[in-house]
Amino acid sequence: MRSSRTFFHTVALSLVMTAASLAATAANAADKISIMVGGYEKQIYLPAKLAESLGYFKDEGLEVELLNESAGVDAENQLLAGAVQGVVGFYDHCVDLQAKGKFIKSVVQFSQAPGEVELVSAKYPDIKSFADLKGKRAGVTGLGSSTNFLTLYMASKAGLSPADVTPVPVGAGQTFIAAMQQDAIQVGMTTEPTISRLLKTGEAKILVDLRTLKGTEEALGGTYPAASLYMDAAWVDAHKEEVQKLANAFVKTLRFIHTHSAAEIADKMPKDFYVGDKDGYIKALDAGKEMFTADGVMPEDGPKTVLAVLSQFSKNVKGKTIDLSKTYTTEFVKNVK
Repeated sequence: MRSSRTFFHTVALSLVMTAASLAATAANAADKISIMVGGYEKQIYLPAKLAESLGYFKDEGLEVELLNESAGVDAENQLLAGAVQGVVGFYDHCVDLQAKGKFIKSVVQFSQAPGEVELVSAKYPDIKSFADLKGKRAGVTGLGSSTNFLTLYMASKAGLSPADVTPVPVGAGQTFIAAMQQDAIQVGMTTEPTISRLLKTGEAKILVDLRTLKGTEEALGGTYPAASLYMDAAWVDAHKEEVQKLANAFVKTLRFIHTHSAAEIADKMPKDFYVGDKDGYIKALDAGKEMFTADGVMPEDGPKTVLAVLSQFSKNVKGKTIDLSKTYTTEFVKNVK
């Protein structure tokens, strides 16, 4: 009898431990969040990989999986399909999608300037402004992407029509460089470190610089909130604790960026992000740090600038009424200690 009772006690204890283990696993699984980044080697999206490197996700008790996708429009599709819980990409997707009846919102605003540069091939010294782009092919990350809309907007401000410039989807990094080298594009909008690579070899020069607030305001008429963490509004409402933890991690990362040198930040990044030129990476980061917000808060005039751009060139947004207050929230970033 005693051996029988011992057996049953052992089985019962085993079942309790198994149940506890499964409960812990379920809790951990609930805390795992997949975030797709529109090219996490791009300096405009640096806060994503930097937060991971600094251990800020783990500090918040989160298991965050960063997935890489070179085009922001494709990352957006992954979010809508429910394959990921968040996207590190341009805020303008929040505006564009509302016009389709989809509600997503920026919960942490990383930047107040696009961090993009319009480069022109050195083979075309006669191109000195956007007014000279008539009949030219312009590289963008993808059709319907943020770079696509920005390119068309600046062309229109220079007096050109959408038919005057042909957008060509060339991605970023090596595919962008190859397109320019092979004359598949004559100009193109891209980010660091691609910018520095082409400037260093002399294969391109800067036509318009959107890495600084001054350059952005001159070209676009105001601040332009770009890189952000955006998420499905319904998911945010149902997972406020997890979203707050993400906001904590990212705001602390933005504070780190503003309180450390470009060299100190670069030391925290994967070495392959330097593309063989760490000094160039640091120099580019030092020049572009101004694009990042210090607190993750949406710049007050920024959403209106984005809407002005999309209202002209997004077929989804044109003629639609957009409630900008539903495209972002400052609830979580303002709670960060």
